[in-house]
Amino acid sequence: MLRKRGEKGFTLIELLIVIAIIGILAAIAIPMYRTQTIKAKMTEVTNAMSNVASAVTAYYQDQDGTWPDCPAKTDITNSLGVSLAALDRVSAMGVTKATGVITATVANIDSSVNGQDLILTPSINATDSSIQWQWSKGAGMPAAYLPKR
Repeated sequence: MLRKRGEKGFTLIELLIVIAIIGILAAIAIPMYRTQTIKAKMTEVTNAMSNVASAVTAYYQDQDGTWPDCPAKTDITNSLGVSLAALDRVSAMGVTKATGVITATVANIDSSVNGQDLILTPSINATDSSIQWQWSKGAGMPAAYLPKR
């Protein structure tokens, strides 16, 4: 098809191809954006749990091998000195006295993770009595949102 000298612009097929490409890119990008947004919000929860883990480690070493009894957020604040009042992404957090396991219930992030548990479990090295922490998840928490370390 020949164009006249004064005609400029795009043909309908060129415009449709551009719209199709934009649609394909959006279909790929939107779910990835959502996943990354949830991971970024989960960072607040994991950072809070790491702070509690540090306090639990100090307590364990100061108290000659006993874990703190902190079944609620207020107990963590009162016993360990870690303030969790400003956290709105954690609805509940506690430390199990028998094992030292820290469990946090996620809130205000996304329907796929709200109400699910994130768990931090201690293990004591037999040679030097150091404590290493292992991340795990509750039954409904998607594995994609579990911290890597």
